Amino acid sequence: MQLADATWTDVRDADADLAVLPVGSTEGHGPHAPLGTDSLAAEAIAEAGAEAYESETDESVLVGPTVPVGVSEEHRAFDGTLWVSPDTFRAYVRETVESLAAGDGPDGVVLVNGHGGNVDALREVAARLTRDGTALVAPFTWFNAVGEHSSDMGHAGPLETALLRHEHPALVREERVDDARENGSDRWGDWVAGVNLAYDSDSFSENGVVGDPGEGDAERGAELERLATEALADLLAALDERTD
Repeated sequence: MQLADATWTDVRDADADLAVLPVGSTEGHGPHAPLGTDSLAAEAIAEAGAEAYESETDESVLVGPTVPVGVSEEHRAFDGTLWVSPDTFRAYVRETVESLAAGDGPDGVVLVNGHGGNVDALREVAARLTRDGTALVAPFTWFNAVGEHSSDMGHAGPLETALLRHEHPALVREERVDDARENGSDRWGDWVAGVNLAYDSDSFSENGVVGDPGEGDAERGAELERLATEALADLLAALDERTD
């Protein structure tokens, strides 16, 4: 159930025990992909995972509105990028989940994440909410749940571009993909002795791209969505079992 589309009485009557909250970012994703790539991915996987779980169990899952700005200062060199501090981000997500779980709200919440820069903060938020008894909260980053494909995760590279081509093909500027490939990077950072000396992405990628977006076609995007959807449905089932 899409929370933003439902009435409060719809939510009351659904009496959902579980919810998902998509969390993304608004940041440069090369010349070919939109600033909202991470948010679009989080939304797609959250909705698909909730629907899959609902069809398997005939139980409602609340799908919250997407948190569109995350911990993205590393992409500040690219116009249009928005970011907040980790403290602000943690507080916003925590208070959003607290309000979601208030009263007779869900006992289990999955934070469905589309941005790598959010990972550490979301883990901390989930731990705090769980320890405080607000709800059983689990962070879920979609590109870490796609099996062997995960090793190809860069930034605006094959995985993100594949999912976009599958879900939102009109938003991929195909005529700019060659530029994305030629002026991007093949690795994330500047590594010396096991230490990444790069803090901002423009120090190692001219256009913010890491990886080859040409290797991410729509067919691969459909497979990525299937794998992430199945993983999220499994996680929802695990939370349901633990909150009974």
